[in-house]
Amino acid sequence: METNGDFWIHPDAIVETDSIGAGTRIHAFCHVMAGTVVGERCNLGEHVFVETGAVIGDRVTVKNGVQVWEGVRLEANAFVGPNVVFLNDRYPRSPRSPAAGDRYATKDWLQETLVQEGGTIGGNATILPGLQIGRYALVAAGAVVTKSVPAHGVVMGAPAREVGYVCTCGRRLGAAKERQYACTACGRTLLDEAGVLREASPPAGEKA
Repeated sequence: METNGDFWIHPDAIVETDSIGAGTRIHAFCHVMAGTVVGERCNLGEHVFVETGAVIGDRVTVKNGVQVWEGVRLEANAFVGPNVVFLNDRYPRSPRSPAAGDRYATKDWLQETLVQEGGTIGGNATILPGLQIGRYALVAAGAVVTKSVPAHGVVMGAPAREVGYVCTCGRRLGAAKERQYACTACGRTLLDEAGVLREASPPAGEKA
């Protein structure tokens, strides 16, 4: 294993970037290309590929078999389950094909994907390009996401549909009362502000 005292890299991983945060662990058969950013205290499971131009924030977990392509940004505390598929080109053609013409001469084809803070994506889900997964949203395992997901939203199915809301702690929320959601698991209160959920108060004993 390779370590500089700040991060750990398995000897069977290929890591070409110099931008790796303290406490990060990169496991066997990962390939992290030059020009990527990996934050602090991340965990990249086996067979993870991170392409030039991808950004991974602090405390992100990426499970086995995930490809994080150029244009994908994972904000702090995001979780990406095993074999999740990200896409970054809505109209792909081989750049070497005459049919592509000069489409790939610039980066105009690239459609960026943002997984906001705390967003969770279940195993084997597919995220189409150019979308946003909101703060602490939950994408169910196997979902095919064709539209952006709001903060704390829960989506499932193919194509994915919104089926409710989830607390910051990860538990499903029940019905709202006067536009407020109370989590019975952790004690948080979330407010519905014009269809956007925002955490109003932390659970007892937790700092805001």
